[in-house]
Amino acid sequence: MHILITGGAGFIGSALIRYLIKNTDHQILNIDKLTYAGNLESLVEVESNPNYTFQKIDICDAAAIEQSFSEFQPDLIMHLAAESHVDRSIDGPSEFINTNIVGTYTLLEASRKYWQSLDQHKKSQFRFHHISTDEVYGDLEGTIDLFTELTPYAPSSPYSASKASSDHLVRVWYRTYGLPIVITNCSNNYGPYHFPEKLIPLVILNALDGKALPIYGKGNQIRDWLYVEDHAKALYKVVTEGAIGETYNIGGHNEMQNIEVVKTICHILDELKPQSNNQSYEELITFVEDRPGHDLRYAIDASKIKNDLGWTPVESFESGIRKTVEWYLNNLDWCRRVQDGSYQRERLGVKT
Repeated sequence: MHILITGGAGFIGSALIRYLIKNTDHQILNIDKLTYAGNLESLVEVESNPNYTFQKIDICDAAAIEQSFSEFQPDLIMHLAAESHVDRSIDGPSEFINTNIVGTYTLLEASRKYWQSLDQHKKSQFRFHHISTDEVYGDLEGTIDLFTELTPYAPSSPYSASKASSDHLVRVWYRTYGLPIVITNCSNNYGPYHFPEKLIPLVILNALDGKALPIYGKGNQIRDWLYVEDHAKALYKVVTEGAIGETYNIGGHNEMQNIEVVKTICHILDELKPQSNNQSYEELITFVEDRPGHDLRYAIDASKIKNDLGWTPVESFESGIRKTVEWYLNNLDWCRRVQDGSYQRERLGVKT
């Protein structure tokens, strides 16, 4: 099949592409605007594969999208392109509205026109897979409640509101126009090639540099952590086997308080890369003022994808976080190039 992936230079998108290139014979087209979070160095190991192609395209550019569809003739669309950092959305929501809402609309319209032009067989095989987040549900008050596919939407940030909006648009294009869609809402991802502003890589790299490990509030916010390679497998399962019009929640079955996550990373680093002063990295933990509207708890009920499609995560948090810390220790050059911006300057043809 021909699979068009938007946002394939991002964290989850690049993991998905690496998985598909290594484990299938599909033709993959990666469309990415290459904003600050888009890093083609995350795809170095597959970039020379004949089944992989990259195009620098903004999903808000309707003409470029339509031309790409016409040339590539996709069988499946997997839409991951999005602005995704909550703090950035609070400081500057306009990019989130533009990319996550207007961009999704533009992609849906291009997909609808393309799908309607196909012959009956190709039309029956086509799927538009929208990859979203559990943050659209808001947060959970109880300690045992879980997000299901029927949980009402109650977003808490400009980011989650923009993703909720895009989810609604995708469902409308199915109900109104018949576009064959599937939607997935995932919990917090972690793993190799994660952008360093996110919690887990930020803690790892700050610790190695002897910098403060900032924790919002008391660090008692609970998240369900999903190893990114498990997520990639789930996405492929949904787009190839999921029922049209359905939503599937994807979770890691790993609920942890943020403070527990940080302390776990510190303990692994104490073992693998002890400080010269023999102090624990925990000594670097610093509590900072909580972010506005910070959700307290996310937790996914992933029983539907297990029962309907047979998917469950392979990695526990203990195994996945150890793999993640080891990857960062072994790939500090990649991290430093992101931190100092050289990955962007070289991409733009500026010598470093």
